[in-house]
Amino acid sequence: MNAVLEKPKPAEAGTRTTKAPRHAGKGSGRAGLLRGVALIAVLVVGAATINWWVTEGSAIESTDNAYVQSDIAVLGPRVDGIVASVPVADNQFVHKGDVLWTLQTDDRQAQLDQAKASVAEQSAAVEVAQRQVVQAQAAIGNAEAAIVSARAEQARAVADAGRSSTLVGAGWTSRQANDLAVADRQKADAAVTSAEAQRAVAVEALAVAQAQLSQAQAKLATTQAQVKLAAVNLAYTTTTAPFDGVVGNKGVRIGQYVAPGQQLLALAPPTSQLYVVANFKETQLAHMKPGQGVTLTPDIDTSHVIHGTVDSVAPATGALFSLLPPENATGNFTKVVQRYPVKLVFNADEVAKSPWLRAGLSVTADVDTRDGHQPVRGLIGSALHALGLR
Repeated sequence: MNAVLEKPKPAEAGTRTTKAPRHAGKGSGRAGLLRGVALIAVLVVGAATINWWVTEGSAIESTDNAYVQSDIAVLGPRVDGIVASVPVADNQFVHKGDVLWTLQTDDRQAQLDQAKASVAEQSAAVEVAQRQVVQAQAAIGNAEAAIVSARAEQARAVADAGRSSTLVGAGWTSRQANDLAVADRQKADAAVTSAEAQRAVAVEALAVAQAQLSQAQAKLATTQAQVKLAAVNLAYTTTTAPFDGVVGNKGVRIGQYVAPGQQLLALAPPTSQLYVVANFKETQLAHMKPGQGVTLTPDIDTSHVIHGTVDSVAPATGALFSLLPPENATGNFTKVVQRYPVKLVFNADEVAKSPWLRAGLSVTADVDTRDGHQPVRGLIGSALHALGLR
């Protein structure tokens, strides 16, 4: 009975051996399916990659050597003085014409008043010189009239002396009367000479008066210029914003003594005037030109992608614009790929939706150098577009 019970054991072992191949066949089928799916996925990814590279990737020039820039104005005083007020704060937005700081005006106002007094004094001097010119002209007229009178008297005296000489020769008059007639003629000659001399003196006096008038007018112009200068200096005690912008790097304080050339405050333009300077390698510029589309990805938040266009390419490499340009005409030479600054501008409608934009931020710039700007999709986007899903 024990022998009968032990006989089925080989059958169980045989049964197990016959079922094993079935399980092995299912596993190999699943593995083959997975390998097939993986192969298809690799082919799809490869095809998408090749499609992206042919249609888009080969035309995209990218660099992470790009930064947001701004034409920041560093402001300082035009005149020296003590700061009286600073009505703005750090990082405050101001409009064009808003007061940034003011200086004490007592000394500048005094200089303006002094210049105005000098103008009044010189105006009076000009009026005096003008009257002296009129007097000199009148004196010339008087001298000319005296010359006419003296010449008339001279003519009469000459005639009387001639008649007296004739009469005294005929015995009709005395020699004393003839002598008187001759003396009168000589006096008339002297009167004419005196009148002509007085006229010459009057002419010279007119020239002197005219010169004095010109001198007084020049001094008046000088004092008037001093008034304008004093008024300008008084106006310079108030500094206003030259454009709309944001106050930064404020270093001006009430009571501080400031002088021209001192940097007190920086004014950054609004985000609408920001731009990007991207330093591309010289090998990337062959097909780059203004107007091409740009995709900008900021390091501050890579999800906030913003678009723009190429504005211009610098006329020379950044190295040539440096303080010490490289000198390659030396014995030791190592070739280095040069970089050109390229100015990129943002799309205005996207700037308004990007409050994070600030000057100095790092960005990654991707320039689409294809003819006729098309949207930059990237690898996944190109794959979806190729499959008609996007």
